[in-house]
Amino acid sequence: MAGSHHNGNDNNEKIVYVGDSRVPKPTKVYTPRDYTAFPGKSEAFIPNFLLKEWMVGCVFLVGVLVLVVSHPAPLGYPADPTNTGFIPMPDWYFLFMYQLLKYPYMSDQFIVLGTVGIPGLAFGGLLLAPFLDRSPERRFYRRPVTSAMMLLSLAAIVYLTNVSWTHYQHELEVNGIVPEHIEREEKMREEREALKAGEEPPKEAESIVFADDPAAEIYQKATCVQCHGTDLRGGAAVLIGIGDKYTEEEIADIVHNGKGGMAPQYDENLKQGLTEEEMDSLIAWLALQKAENEGKEAPAAH
Repeated sequence: MAGSHHNGNDNNEKIVYVGDSRVPKPTKVYTPRDYTAFPGKSEAFIPNFLLKEWMVGCVFLVGVLVLVVSHPAPLGYPADPTNTGFIPMPDWYFLFMYQLLKYPYMSDQFIVLGTVGIPGLAFGGLLLAPFLDRSPERRFYRRPVTSAMMLLSLAAIVYLTNVSWTHYQHELEVNGIVPEHIEREEKMREEREALKAGEEPPKEAESIVFADDPAAEIYQKATCVQCHGTDLRGGAAVLIGIGDKYTEEEIADIVHNGKGGMAPQYDENLKQGLTEEEMDSLIAWLALQKAENEGKEAPAAH
């Protein structure tokens, strides 16, 4: 505002306005546009978007249920601490950590470094990544440090997982061990094939055959009992029905020469005080452990 200025009040004073600093009162309230203002580019969250998410979730859930029904969980036999032939293995997504703990500076007195230190650094780096790398660039090749760390981590996980699984397969082959879930799967497949062919699935022995035979007492004195148990159901290998799997000659060969992780036991039993005749009787008795012999009386001589 500018104009002539005089001392005192002058009713004839002329006032000239230059511009207008007064803020006009809004007469219209601004309302943000909703999704209808963007046809084809947006939609209502409820129910349209939420319904689509539910549908995707239902499809995924049905897929998981189909996998569960068609491929049951490979549950093994009950844990047995006396089973020296068992090779422990974690789930596949922990194989790289399992292999990492096999190295000298990640185990023994350095076990804290392998179980807490390295995983803690990896997890901490993942948490700090958004704060350390604040570049607006989204293309990975324009972010060399972060991309290099990601690729290095993936390569390490893939390498350690492959080494762990390869070594596990090698141990199974060397020791002649068949994992329990594979044995059950093969057994179930044989039963299904037999049913499809109109045949009765092979009967399996469920109890000790000829338990009152003198050879049964010899078994209790032999070294077999340490791994196979007094009831022939030890974790190392169940001997009930062993005659359905091996002939007497094959059983004798296993006792003399061992198999897989099992060391030869013939000479060991002789050192324990058993005679050759008793060992022959024991082998013959084991060969009689068949499903077809259940409920029969012990033969006079075998």
